[in-house]
Amino acid sequence: MTHDDEMTHDDTAPTEYPPRLGKVARRELAVHGYTRYDQLTAVTPAQLLAIHGVGPKAIRILTEELAERNLTFAG
Repeated sequence: MTHDDEMTHDDTAPTEYPPRLGKVARRELAVHGYTRYDQLTAVTPAQLLAIHGVGPKAIRILTEELAERNLTFAG
């Protein structure tokens, strides 16, 4: 499966987040209403870690992605 195949056959809700974040983390963030980077500026990493499927690796990736967009988590 190529990278493009993964994106077109991914059954997670559409989000701005990269596939490297992981399917479960992307799905669970979407279930909780987080589908865009700008929404993450209103929450802390600790709040996201409380969501099943969102672990330290996901927080690290999201922190990097936010920084690339000149954004940060709350707090």
